Amino acid sequence: MAVRFFIKQWLMPPGILFLLLLAAWWLRARRPRLAALCFVVGLAGLWLMSLPLVMQQTARVLETEPPLAVNDWAGLASRADAIVVLGAGRERGDPAWGGSDQPTAIALERMRFAARLAKASGLPVLTSGGLHHGSPPSEARLMAECLREDFGVEVKWREEGSRTTWENAQLSARLLQPLGIRRVVVVTQAWHMQRSRWSFEQAGFQVVPAPVGFLGRDHARPFAGLLPESRALWQSGQLLNEVAGLVGYRLFY
Repeated sequence: MAVRFFIKQWLMPPGILFLLLLAAWWLRARRPRLAALCFVVGLAGLWLMSLPLVMQQTARVLETEPPLAVNDWAGLASRADAIVVLGAGRERGDPAWGGSDQPTAIALERMRFAARLAKASGLPVLTSGGLHHGSPPSEARLMAECLREDFGVEVKWREEGSRTTWENAQLSARLLQPLGIRRVVVVTQAWHMQRSRWSFEQAGFQVVPAPVGFLGRDHARPFAGLLPESRALWQSGQLLNEVAGLVGYRLFY
């Protein structure tokens, strides 16, 4: 797992772009033209990734599922049998919480939305997410505890073995489908919903998409989003990882 993570971080932007800049420095004397090309591509890639406008346009390509209308929340019980919330990592040992692990901000965004849907519809909730880098507690457990203590929603099932979106779907199917549950509301980020919906449909579910955290809307940055920004760089990295996931899933699954 650690080896795969290491390789992935260097093969995907921004890692690969930093490698190009390092290659430009290494080749500057022996292969000046190749060094110049590596420098231009690496620097231009980092600059484009850091622009809010570029991030926004990339998100619009990925965010193909429309949001659920608020007045449809209560009627979800007629369209689905359960709500599935996908994990989004965890923060290790936060001192503010007595040194205990906590869900990430993205996970909290998903949980808040899932809690609203659960309260409006009365549907039971499954949290899905395994061990982060192999050590307990699972993402599913952390989310279940947070949903109960912070949002007043009891989680009925926890899927604690998955490490990928594909495994989220496959292992959730093992828990839910023997109970006759084949229609699920899937809660995840809007830019992650294409891959999530496809994975859950491949696992035999009928999916009601419940995307949250849209990035393709008005970015509200000054100067039309043409100034570099660290937040946009991180968001662009998330989006490019999702593009790679969409391609990879259709090739390998």
